[in-house]
Amino acid sequence: MILNLVITIGLLVGLILLVVWAVRRLSESGVQSTSSQTARDIAQARYARGEISREEYQQIISDLSR
Repeated sequence: MILNLVITIGLLVGLILLVVWAVRRLSESGVQSTSSQTARDIAQARYARGEISREEYQQIISDLSR
């Protein structure tokens, strides 16, 4: 009886730890934190991914240099 309770609690704790680990792992490998990137880095990455045009990129860089 006691052994069954200990095993059940151990499995629940293990499952909780697995979920916490998975969430942390996914949040680290997902989108990079923008707090360590400059605005220029973000604009450059967006241009490289094709999210903004060359003209938009140049306008952003121009605005940032003011």
